[in-house]
Amino acid sequence: MRTLHRKEFDALLVDLDGVITKTATVHAAAWKKLFDEFLKKRSASMNQPYKPFDRDREYRSYVDGLPRYKGVETFLQSRGISLPYGTPEDNPERETVCGLGNRKNQYFQETLHANGVELYEPAVDFVRNAKSHGFKC
Repeated sequence: MRTLHRKEFDALLVDLDGVITKTATVHAAAWKKLFDEFLKKRSASMNQPYKPFDRDREYRSYVDGLPRYKGVETFLQSRGISLPYGTPEDNPERETVCGLGNRKNQYFQETLHANGVELYEPAVDFVRNAKSHGFKC
């Protein structure tokens, strides 16, 4: 591992989501809530059987690590579902790729505000140590 020196760097940029904060389970739960609601409604309106979102397999295969709207698109494509893309300003209630993505973000934010989030203590210790050595973080 390389040692960081103040002579070379003034600041450190550290991602919060998944690096400092343990948010993977919160993201997975928000995706599950979003897609299960959407799929139930769609199945009922099309008189088809409901197949819930598989939080383990489908989360990892289609949405984990992707930008939000791309995750929506990728999952819907895996189910043979096509929706208009919409715009990033779409209301979370709109049935567009962006609307669904915004609804997922709404669920994620609601959970964070209600329950908070756990921290990766070694990462927090790293940031504290870096700050104590004069780095801006």
